[in-house]
Amino acid sequence: MNAWLWTMLWLAAWAGGTSRPAEVPKVELVRVPEGGIQPQAVVDGTGSLHMVYFSGEAGHGDLYYVRSVNGGGRWTAPLRVNSQAGSAIATGNIRGAHLALGRGGRVHVAWNGSQTAEPKAADGGSPMLYARMDAAGTGFEDQRNVALHSHGLDGGGAVAADGSGGVYAFWHAAPIGQDGEAARRVWVAESQDDGATFAADRIAWDEPVGACGCCGLNAASDGNGELYVLFRSAREMVHRDMYLLRRGAGGGDFAGRKVAEWQVGYCVMSTAMLSAVRGGMLGAWESAGQVYFARVEGDGNAAVAAPGPAGGRKYPAVAANKRGQVLLAWTEGMGWKKGGALAWQVFDAEGQPMGAEGHAAGVPVWSLVAAAARPDGTFTIVY
Repeated sequence: MNAWLWTMLWLAAWAGGTSRPAEVPKVELVRVPEGGIQPQAVVDGTGSLHMVYFSGEAGHGDLYYVRSVNGGGRWTAPLRVNSQAGSAIATGNIRGAHLALGRGGRVHVAWNGSQTAEPKAADGGSPMLYARMDAAGTGFEDQRNVALHSHGLDGGGAVAADGSGGVYAFWHAAPIGQDGEAARRVWVAESQDDGATFAADRIAWDEPVGACGCCGLNAASDGNGELYVLFRSAREMVHRDMYLLRRGAGGGDFAGRKVAEWQVGYCVMSTAMLSAVRGGMLGAWESAGQVYFARVEGDGNAAVAAPGPAGGRKYPAVAANKRGQVLLAWTEGMGWKKGGALAWQVFDAEGQPMGAEGHAAGVPVWSLVAAAARPDGTFTIVY
């Protein structure tokens, strides 16, 4: 065999045994329909993208639900979620609607009610509202208040649902007769009949860590029926740490643990995000101007920060595709009555950045961003 053939065979063997860098999955940017804000999006088992968003005056607007079978390229006609006009609020970025898909793909939505919303909470203030899609899938049933034993609703609540008929609304507030951030707790109202009825609301975890009054929390159920809640504490007013609550699929009590620390003596008006991933759950949050994500189903999973220096990064969204690659999206430059920009980074399954950080201008006032993974491994960001 001549030298040239030996060389060709060696090169072919070398190339065949060398792994090529994984291709960075495509990230597609989509605007909220009709100039809406505060998108929240969920992908179902068929790949359809379900979304709820806010439209109207920030202090008393409306919520709309849409669906897309092509990742946001085309949306269905919007359905209004709230049965009372003007009963949703967007002021402050963190009080908007949250969306979950339950048994049979039924859509469940929960949101902070505006000051004019009905029915009122137990203290006569703003309610924690819930509505589900009707059985025909053509509209939403009348909104209901699920906060019966707490008062002082402020930071945004959330909703989770599973495939067995469980629907769970979460929010933080103080028990009636108590006041202050230190008294605030995470509350839950549970339904086991697809949201038809709810048991009386109760404190989910009664540890004295408080809750950051004007911060949002998030909740999600994984594929096995376990429940997760991510919220910010307010212990001694300065320990505004992130806590994770978790409950097994069999029910019972919630267990809690700290996942990130932040010492600051004021309300930081932050959000949290949870997104189910194969074998567990991803969480995302902000601390000191930086955004992070981590696997949160087990102890000791190291948080991954967005690349680059911290500063003005808020409202993270996170999603993982079937290859374990993660999209982390966030806003930059947002403030009170001030819009900003979108930024994002894709990470591989080991938490290493893939490709360059992305940027786009035009996140509206009072808004945030949503992230979703599509069945083909690509990602969609709605803003």
